[in-house]
Amino acid sequence: MSLINKKIENFKVQAYQNGEFKEVTDDHLKGKWSVFVFYPADFTFVCPTELGDLADNYEQFKAIGCEVYSVSTDTHFVHKAWSDVSETIGKITFPMLADPTGKLCRMFEVLIEEEGLALRGTFIVNPEGMIKAYEVNDNSIGRDATELLRKVQAAQFVAAHGDQVCPAKWKPGEKTLAPSLDLVGKL
Repeated sequence: MSLINKKIENFKVQAYQNGEFKEVTDDHLKGKWSVFVFYPADFTFVCPTELGDLADNYEQFKAIGCEVYSVSTDTHFVHKAWSDVSETIGKITFPMLADPTGKLCRMFEVLIEEEGLALRGTFIVNPEGMIKAYEVNDNSIGRDATELLRKVQAAQFVAAHGDQVCPAKWKPGEKTLAPSLDLVGKL
């Protein structure tokens, strides 16, 4: 069963952000675009490369009104410890959500129950709290923040222009398509 258009359920978790602990709830999602980036665990190998890539592109996400939330089953204390000792993780300014009970991982269907870890799941959530796009990778396959940014931009465009769709590799300012009988077989 697809998670597309699934409404995010109520949640409340602890987070580490900019040297502070804070609480993040589903209320924080209302009225803005959000990206949830699940990863297996702190102090691992592929995870810091992905989170560092997100940190390097975070200002671009914020510029389009999109908040980034990284999520693992580690606690917020472990997120802080990782940030304190890793130069890559130390540059992160987006909220690092703690999901030690696996509630968020189960909600987004990325929990590996027997390991207590998350798969590499990436979810784009619209301002109404509905999943509009997602991708789940094997834990050995890293993701690209610039491609995620492009997907958010495409989702935002389609939300604003319901009569148009974005073709492969579309970027803001490029030509879109208006689905019609006239296009059938001509692309």
